[in-house]
Amino acid sequence: MPLHEQIIPYLETAGLYHLARLNSQWFWIDEPLLSAFVERWRPETHTFHMPFGECTITLQDVAYQLGLPIDGEAVSGCLTDFENLMENGRPAWEWFRELFSELPPPNKVKQMTVHFTWFHERFRVPPANASEEIVRIYARAYIMMLLSSQLFADKNANQVHLRWLPYLASMEDLGRWATYLPTTDAGDQRVVSARLCLDRFHDRDFMWEPYSAPDVVAVVHPDILIEEHRRLWMAVTSLIYFAAIEWHQVDIEWYRSSAEFSISLSLL
Repeated sequence: MPLHEQIIPYLETAGLYHLARLNSQWFWIDEPLLSAFVERWRPETHTFHMPFGECTITLQDVAYQLGLPIDGEAVSGCLTDFENLMENGRPAWEWFRELFSELPPPNKVKQMTVHFTWFHERFRVPPANASEEIVRIYARAYIMMLLSSQLFADKNANQVHLRWLPYLASMEDLGRWATYLPTTDAGDQRVVSARLCLDRFHDRDFMWEPYSAPDVVAVVHPDILIEEHRRLWMAVTSLIYFAAIEWHQVDIEWYRSSAEFSISLSLL
């Protein structure tokens, strides 16, 4: 969905404008490369096994690349009958109508999900001279799509789950949630090429300090450089996203960021 000026203040309030700006101008997902990394992921050690050693994604990568908070509350909740646990026990679809002023047509609904094309077509462009409430609705739709199809994309990326409704109810509170990226997969010839690149990787190809370059510093969200955030980059803790829990284990000196690999691969 295009990023419109009217909704930018709401994205800033929610703490997602930096991510939305990256998504609009620079951000793209290399799905074949992600798939090749997924094949090297070992859940027993929470690391990627490379030809010369192991590496992992760190909170520093999330902070630098996405400008998202890493020290807030976990993005979690109940995925089974979750609507019964919502505020005042309201049904999910009743809350959906309240937040978006309408319900999607039945052919765009599957259990507790809405097909992303409905959001894309219905809320693509705000009407001219839209009221503040209408713009707020379009901002909610943009955030819903951003969370479901970009930040927390999975194999069901064409469906938007209603589990995000509690987070959209008060956009002012969105900034208190901490974030991390799960993985996606893809299957085509490009995956084979990505596998070959990783198979040929040597430690000399590794970029040990990718964030010190001036062109990187120029686009970094300034809030992430605050000391209270920086000291958490080396925290050994769990990363929680609903039912998915991964270990952020950076207490071994040879662990490095997989994001640094992607930068190196682009130079090959």
